[in-house]
Amino acid sequence: METTNYEKFQTSNPVVGRLIDRFYGKVSALVTGLEPEAVLDAGCGEGETLERLAPLLPKAVTGVDLNRESVEFTRERIPDGEFTVADILDLPFAGDSFDLVLCLEVLEHIPDPGPALAELARVGSRDTIFSVPSEPWFRLGSLARGKYLSGWGNHPEHVNHWNPRSFREFLASRLEVVTVERSTPWLVAHCRT
Repeated sequence: METTNYEKFQTSNPVVGRLIDRFYGKVSALVTGLEPEAVLDAGCGEGETLERLAPLLPKAVTGVDLNRESVEFTRERIPDGEFTVADILDLPFAGDSFDLVLCLEVLEHIPDPGPALAELARVGSRDTIFSVPSEPWFRLGSLARGKYLSGWGNHPEHVNHWNPRSFREFLASRLEVVTVERSTPWLVAHCRT
């Protein structure tokens, strides 16, 4: 599998590996106790999130991603799930289909994330967990690793940038924000419809 996202999780850098593990620890803590019956991972990539959260989720999960290769990889990785190529701006599901929606490391890539948030709120019936890079920490971490130097540490695909306050305000436009927490260099939010 040759995608940047998958390679990120296979890092040999112990600091990056620890940050990723801490991030998933934060996400797991937010999911613990929710006991969802129907889960959507919007922007599932290669299935890393669903695999790491598997003990907290039902066996049959659903995921969508724009990248066909990622979807095919996830189908092999998580054979009990249902994975499809779909756009987060036009999800192929009825309203209130999922009592847990996960949308991790996606919104920063969407030029106008408002319609994506509306679509996620439409298909979700209860809880939604989001994550985005936390600025300026994400950029500083990239610079420290010698990444994306010409963009001052900004990943070239990141077109949106949030801090805790601006992310909370964005989410509150459509959802009830339960919490926005840091897992440096990310922000992780739990919302309810």
